[in-house]
Formats: sequence, C-alpha cells, structure tokens
Amino acid sequence: MPSTETAWPPLVRRFPRLVIVGVVGLVFAALAFLLHAENQISVVAVLVSFVALIGVVDGTAIGRDLTATCRRHAGFGNGVALIGALALVVLFRDDHYTLLMMTTVALYAAACIGLNLQLAFAGVVNFAGAAFFAIGSYTAAILGNHTALPHLLVLAGCGIVAGVLGLCVLLPVLRTRGHYAALVTIAFGLLIRTFLEVNDLLGGPQGLKVPGLDLFGLQFNNVREIGPIDLSFYVPYAVFGILLFAGAFVLVRLIENSWIGISLDAVRADEVAASVFGLSIAYWKAFAFLVGNMLIGVAGGAYGMMNGFINPNGAGLGDSLILLSIIVLGGLGNLWGTIGAAVVILVLPEKLQAIQEYRLLIFAILVMLILRFRPSGIMPRSLRMLSRVLSRGERA
Repeated sequence: MPSTETAWPPLVRRFPRLVIVGVVGLVFAALAFLLHAENQISVVAVLVSFVALIGVVDGTAIGRDLTATCRRHAGFGNGVALIGALALVVLFRDDHYTLLMMTTVALYAAACIGLNLQLAFAGVVNFAGAAFFAIGSYTAAILGNHTALPHLLVLAGCGIVAGVLGLCVLLPVLRTRGHYAALVTIAFGLLIRTFLEVNDLLGGPQGLKVPGLDLFGLQFNNVREIGPIDLSFYVPYAVFGILLFAGAFVLVRLIENSWIGISLDAVRADEVAASVFGLSIAYWKAFAFLVGNMLIGVAGGAYGMMNGFINPNGAGLGDSLILLSIIVLGGLGNLWGTIGAAVVILVLPEKLQAIQEYRLLIFAILVMLILRFRPSGIMPRSLRMLSRVLSRGERA
C-alpha cells in the first residue's frame, strides 16, 4: 500500500479532495495576507513561514503524502486554484495596487509558461523573452492605434508577430548549441532594444501609447462599478490575466500529455537518440519556439494594454533574466511553479520597499535558501513515467 494511505488519519484518506481544498485555501489565504500586508515584520514572517513550509513538505512523510495527493488529483486542484484566484480579485476589488500586482504576476507567469515550453520541454534556450514580450506590446500599440481590429484579434496579432519573428531567430539557433545558442538570443534581444530606441516611427526612447483593452464592448479602463459596488479598473485586467494564464496552462498541459510532449522530451533529453528514432530535431524545436513566443507575445500585448504605454526599456536583457529567473526558481517544467516564483521575484521587492537598504539582501537570501534546499526550484517537474502509461495500456 502506498505511503500516501498511511500517513493521514482515516477520515482524511477517505476525502482527499477536502485535503486539497484545505491546502489550496491555505496557500491563497497566505497570498492574500502577503498582498495586503504593509508591515515589514508581517512580510518577513510570511517569508519565514514559506521557507519552513518547504522544509516540512520535503522532510516529513505527511508533506510527501500531501504532494502525492495533490498530484493524483491535479485537475481538481487546478480548478480549486482558479476559483481561489478569482476570489482574490473579488476580495481586493477596489484595491488598485494589489490588483496591479496580481495582474502583473498572472501575465508574467503566462509568458513564463511559453518560456517553459521552450527551455524545459524542448531544451531551446531563450534569453530574449523580454524582447518578445515587448514585441507583443508594440504590436498591440500599432494595431490598436491604427486599425479597427477587435482587440481579441489584436492580441492574436501580438502572438503571431512574436512567433514569426521568433522563427527568424531560430534559424541561427538551430545551427548552434549550448552557450552559442544562448548568445544568439542575447544578440537578438539587444538588436530589438536598439532598433526600438532609434526608430522614430515606433516612438524612439519615449515609446508608444497603447489603447486599453476592449472586449465585446466592455472597455476595461472605464470599468468603475457594478451596481452599488465600487471597483478598481484593474479588476477586468486581473480577471483577464488569470484566464489568460489558465488558457496557457491548459494548452501547454495538453501538449505535455500528448505525443507532442513526449517528442519534445525526447528531443531535449538526447537529440542523437531522438533523430535515430525518426524525430526531426529542427521541426520540434521550431514548434516549441513558435508556440512559446506566441504565448509570450499575447501576454506582452495584454500587459501593454493594461499599462497604457510601452517603451524600449522593457525589452532589455535584465527583464529577460527576470523571466528566466522565474522559471528556474519555480522549477523547470512546472507550470504552477511560475506563479510561486513570480510572486517571490515580482511582489516581494515591492513589499519590502520600506526597508530599502535591506530588501534586496533579504530577497537574495530567500532565493539562495530556496535553491540551496530545493536546487530544482520551488516545485520541480516530476519525471515522466512512460512505463506506468504502458502498463495501464496493457491492462486495458
């Protein structure tokens, strides 16, 4: 009998979904506390609790059983998490700053899902994530200001432009490996930023104004209330960001669980062996790069629409490293890990603003502690066990 049925009391073993609801509810309650916290001691207490929780999950039988239970009921847990995220939007419905942070985390996490598809699934290094993010925002600015396209098509255009430009970069990437492939993407990011800075048609260093999102007649920037309830205009952006993350999550999870995901894993693990079995290395890398950059472009377009402007500063190498840091800290290949890492990297420095001298020190210590005790990230991706799939197929 697996250990997951021995560590919990009998009543809990009979209702594993209640355990998942409790865990997800506890996580979102802690997140709500962190988002609303203004006292530095409270923020540090949450950080200490977070590190301690990681230790408990890794070092105790109940923690390991809890992880296994969540994995067995992943679909149910994902649904509860989506409800929890939307509940946070309702809770902070009139808090501009908190909703801005939530939306930023959701959109960055959606972009990082695209990066995960490239790096963690297909093994394609991309140090130009911020450049594709900015390309999405600039595309939203141009299409939104100069065409009458519905904004859903504008967002689709953001993804298409980012994806097509990404394929142009992939040509030299396919002819190189390792560090050289990384250098190609770094060079592309620098090229894009320099091009944006010197191109007056794209606003030069000042950038461009991006029109606010308008879906089915609902102008997001003009939402102020529903009946007697006052709302922040970030509420529709927060809901959209969460749904965009959920859509990207479902798409990449479907890819991961299909024969496409198995092919990508094979290409990443051993290109020579994959080619021996008839897989086209170039084709699958191009697929991952195209889809990943499209997701980044769509997220970038939505981010530009929320902020109302875009300039070349967002396309720099530093922002690309932030995106890569999120997927490494969250755990390569783990889609939920992008949310946890995005909170750590994007929210914590803002919450520790009051202790300017020490906030980066605390942040750096936290990151080092996480990587010291969980070198594969906060929520590392579990290895694919094809033998279990094959054995289930034989029994069927």
